[in-house]
Amino acid sequence: MEGRIRLGDIFTLVGGGTPSTSTEAYWGNGTPWFSSADISLDGKIIYRRAVTPLGIKNSTTNIVPAQTVVVVTRVGLGKVVKLPCDMCFSQDMQALQPTPQTPPYNESFLLYELTHIMKRVKFQGRGTTISGITKKQLSDVVLYLPSLVEQKRIVARIEELFSQLDASVAELKTAKERLKVYRQAVLKEAFGEVTTHTPFGEIIDARLGKMLDKEKNTGDFHKYLRNINVRWFSFDLSNLLEMRIEADEIEKYSVSHNDLIICEGGEPGRCAVWDKQDSIFYQKALHRVRFLDNSNPRFYMYYLWFSAQSGQLCRYFTGTGIKHLTGQSLSRVIVPTADRTIQDSIVAEIESRLSVCDSIENTVDTALQQAEALRQSILKKAFEGGLM
Repeated sequence: MEGRIRLGDIFTLVGGGTPSTSTEAYWGNGTPWFSSADISLDGKIIYRRAVTPLGIKNSTTNIVPAQTVVVVTRVGLGKVVKLPCDMCFSQDMQALQPTPQTPPYNESFLLYELTHIMKRVKFQGRGTTISGITKKQLSDVVLYLPSLVEQKRIVARIEELFSQLDASVAELKTAKERLKVYRQAVLKEAFGEVTTHTPFGEIIDARLGKMLDKEKNTGDFHKYLRNINVRWFSFDLSNLLEMRIEADEIEKYSVSHNDLIICEGGEPGRCAVWDKQDSIFYQKALHRVRFLDNSNPRFYMYYLWFSAQSGQLCRYFTGTGIKHLTGQSLSRVIVPTADRTIQDSIVAEIESRLSVCDSIENTVDTALQQAEALRQSILKKAFEGGLM
């Protein structure tokens, strides 16, 4: 295609820097400063700091004017933004400063084109992801810069298609929010039918797991559950660690089939039922709950989720900063009680309805992924001559 030109031949690349964060005089009232972490997924800059003239003087950061296109070349590679105002930025980026040799260009056209190029650069070869590129590599990027009239036409068409896509994405996200509300309604209806309640401690035997202490712990190594491994209703076993367990601790700190495992901290109350026949061990950040009355553990797993979502469970948390659900607090949680047959019936109805929600949500998530792929396809066509 005509209009192909090397980026470094028409732009000067201006790098950034980070003033010392330990020097208070470098930060405060001044020029907005941002890092790649301050760039949202939709390309907006949400800066949290400003750098003073003294900070700029004593670092490698630079003030770059509004509307300048900035490319992330290291941490966060692939992000491209257009500055909303005069700004400074970190060393992980390069700004494209026009020169006397720069042909007429539209900033939005350049933003879209570099977004497309950097996505391709990030995933070089056969799916290999790279973590960064050099200033020289960015300079060698070849741009397509047709006439200014053609650039504006392409931008208008891209934004027309993106607008339609954004409307569809908004509808999909609304659908996900409605599913969230529906799930809560399902549980509210299910537990609203149970009128008898009791403190949780009356029907359970709860125990915290083993304290980790590399210097004191002895015994054989065994895999164990951490807080991070417990999700709502399931376990993530992809990153299990090991700790030493002595022979006389096996029963004390093991998780068996149908045990309810509840997070003590992190997201207090988050829980799942261990439905595997093989046992596993668990650390002190988790409660292992076994029922004294033959209750269905899944009944209480769903109730704790409902209680957490409705804000009732937080009344039992301790701590002013990091919240905890201690063993004493867990025993005081007021929970519904019912015969096992009623519990089983309620669980079956909940899971039937939630499985429909999960199926719909999977469809919505697939559509959202397809929408992102379509966004990349639009850019590909725009800069490879296929967008009319």
